[in-house]
Amino acid sequence: MADATIRDVARRAQVSVASVSRVLNRLDNVSEETRARVTEAVRELGYVPHAGARSLSLARTNAIGVVLPDFHGEFFSEIVRGMDREASRRGYMLLLSNVHAGSEQSANAMRAMRGRVDGLVILAPHLSEDELADAVPRGTPAVLINTRGDAGGHPGVRLDNAAGAEAVADHLASLGRTRIVHIAGAAGNIDAQQRADAFRAALQRRGVAVQVIEGDFLEESGEAAIEALLKAGESFDGVFAANDMMASGALQALNRAGLRVPEDVAVVGFDDVPLARHIGLTTVQVHIAELGARALDRLISILEGKEDPGGQELHKPELVIRSTTDPKANPR
Repeated sequence: MADATIRDVARRAQVSVASVSRVLNRLDNVSEETRARVTEAVRELGYVPHAGARSLSLARTNAIGVVLPDFHGEFFSEIVRGMDREASRRGYMLLLSNVHAGSEQSANAMRAMRGRVDGLVILAPHLSEDELADAVPRGTPAVLINTRGDAGGHPGVRLDNAAGAEAVADHLASLGRTRIVHIAGAAGNIDAQQRADAFRAALQRRGVAVQVIEGDFLEESGEAAIEALLKAGESFDGVFAANDMMASGALQALNRAGLRVPEDVAVVGFDDVPLARHIGLTTVQVHIAELGARALDRLISILEGKEDPGGQELHKPELVIRSTTDPKANPR
């Protein structure tokens, strides 16, 4: 059968075309039984791989596409730093794309990378599970960071937002704070939603009231939230901002109003970006760079044919106590 195709081999061996391709390309992620069946089918059919097609199937760009909702802010610079460090170590380069509008724009940005990169690392907490599944190009290996769902079975790396928010609730309650404000992240963002829901539930279990004000993860929104509360004559003794940048804005507003931190108002952030250490901010430490590096490590392992356990890998953050809640705390 001189004109046998790879599909003929797959039918004869009773395996998928992808399995035949892995055997022919001498990849490791194939069982010995499958390898033997494919090898026998190739021999029986006299199949000869097309050199040009095989070259295309093995073509690599040695580039990884990274899809982020924003390039601004220390969180994203840290996560890219972690990915870039791992990419350089493994011999890959990064191609960045910014998606922040709607699902259609996000899908177009991801599809534009197809053929230019070997795989994608996607951080799109603003997309729904269905939108994400539609946006990820079919056939392109991808690893997700802090997204809703798994977009059709793609592996992911996630932060345990609930554990971090609950640790903040425990800390503020242990300090005797009873009138607490939460400056939430942007509406529709999965990280913001998880942090707000867990924080509210944890305080309710302790009988502590919480007032939630929507922000947008930017420093200015934290500042504006506190200014609005003070202008309205609201009384509060604790503030938990959904990220460090909003916490920084809150600190500036409190300082201008002559309120002492932490004596009058305790302030906590989330992420532990480099700025947090400089201003003595109590915060939830995420190890952002490591989160990015781990996502890239999983993707490259998949690209190199190594077995990945699949599923969502959950990373638990740690509360770091500094001077905005404890004046005696040693900065670290």
